[in-house]
Amino acid sequence: MHAGNQSSQSLPQCHALLPTAGTGSRLGGALPKQFQELAGKPMLAYALEAFINTPEITSIWVGVSPGFIDNPILSTLSANSSSVRFLPSGGPTRQETVRNTLAAMLKAGIPENDWILVHDAARPGISPELIQKLIGAVSQSGEGGLLAMPLADTLKMADANSAIAGNPTRALKTISRDHLWQAQTPQMFGLKRLHDAIAEGIRLEADITDEASAMELAGTSPLLIEGATRNFKVTHPADWELMQAILQTSVK
Repeated sequence: MHAGNQSSQSLPQCHALLPTAGTGSRLGGALPKQFQELAGKPMLAYALEAFINTPEITSIWVGVSPGFIDNPILSTLSANSSSVRFLPSGGPTRQETVRNTLAAMLKAGIPENDWILVHDAARPGISPELIQKLIGAVSQSGEGGLLAMPLADTLKMADANSAIAGNPTRALKTISRDHLWQAQTPQMFGLKRLHDAIAEGIRLEADITDEASAMELAGTSPLLIEGATRNFKVTHPADWELMQAILQTSVK
C-alpha cells in the first residue's frame, strides 16, 4: 500500500485552469469576448474542446465573474463534458482570478503537487497536440514551463518624447531579438507553488502579467517550449477577423 502511495505521488495529474472574468473591452460587444460567437460558437468553446480532447487532462476549472455564474451560456459550454467546472472565482484582475481559482482547487482537494495548465480563453487556436507537447516537456523535466514563440520581427524602441503634443512617434533604436520569446499559454506549474507565487506577487504589487512572471519572481526559471503562430491572443477586432478565417479554414 505504501509503495502504491509513493507511485501515485510521483505521477501528478494535469488540470486546466481558464480565467474568463475579463470584459474584453478592447473588442467591444454586449458579451465579454470569450463568450462571443466566433466561427459558429463561443470563443471559449475552442479552448475547452482542446482540453477536453487531451487525454492527459483530468479536469478543467473555469473562473468566471460571480455575476456571470448563472448565465445559461455556461451550461451550453459544459454540456459535452463532466470534467468542466465553472467557479465564481473571478476577480478584478487576471492574476486575482487565477489565484482565487487555484485556491478553490486546493480547497476542493486537488493534490498540491498536481500540474496546472493555465490558458487564456482568448487563445482559441490551441490544440490537443500543443497541450501534449507542453505536458510532455514539463513532465520529462519535472520543471514548470510555458508555450512561447521566438520573436521573428525586428523590434524598435520608440522615443518616449517624440509623441508629445501630437508629433509622430519615432524609432529611437533597434533592439536585438536574440534570446527574446513571445509568451503564449498554456503555462504549466505545480498547483501549490503557483498559487503561492501569484499570491506573493499580488501582495508585493509586482508586475506579474502571466504565471511565468510570478514563478520567475519566486526564483524559478520556467522552460520555454515552442508553441505555434495560430495560438495567438485575440485582443483587437483585426485579431478576431484573422482567427475567424483560421478556424473556418480548419473546420472545412
